[in-house]
Amino acid sequence: MPVIALISAVVVVTVEQLLQWRYGAAGLLGLLLVTVGIHAKRPGVSSAGAVLLALLVARPAL
Repeated sequence: MPVIALISAVVVVTVEQLLQWRYGAAGLLGLLLVTVGIHAKRPGVSSAGAVLLALLVARPAL
């Protein structure tokens, strides 16, 4: 069981760093909203985070 917890922690930290490097603070905010919404069972909050992440990913390249 500790191995699974360690692997999941590494994956979470890696995803957070990738989002921060690629999309900045807005990406971290979107991930935070999705995570908090899922844990709090608030679909509105997680949906807002998902929309924010989708907008960041789909923005046109300059």
